[in-house]
Amino acid sequence: MTGKINSYKDLIVWQQAMDLAVSTYSLTKTCPKEELYGLTSRIRRSATSVPANIAEGYGRDNRGSYQQFLRIAQGSLKELETHLQIAQRIGVATHGQAEHLLLAAEAIGKMLRQLILKLAPE
Repeated sequence: MTGKINSYKDLIVWQQAMDLAVSTYSLTKTCPKEELYGLTSRIRRSATSVPANIAEGYGRDNRGSYQQFLRIAQGSLKELETHLQIAQRIGVATHGQAEHLLLAAEAIGKMLRQLILKLAPE
């Protein structure tokens, strides 16, 4: 994407984090019912936290606050990666399903790191 950023919605990292969250909902629809209040809810919560924190940080009035929310998004992303690996290990997600989401998470993590560095004071 080129041009001026007018909203957090213009950020590619936010767009891809939204796609990842939607994909995790698709994955968790097939989870066993006994996991509804366990792994399923944790996967969904951590996945939705990533774009939500990117958006919330963007709405803050200062750079330091924005960076902090981006770091929180990074933490949620690592939490999601861990839950996905657990889901794979216990057979709730196939290797292919988990790997697809883990690769997307890795790409988002790299973008978050770049954005945090770009916002750092010079």
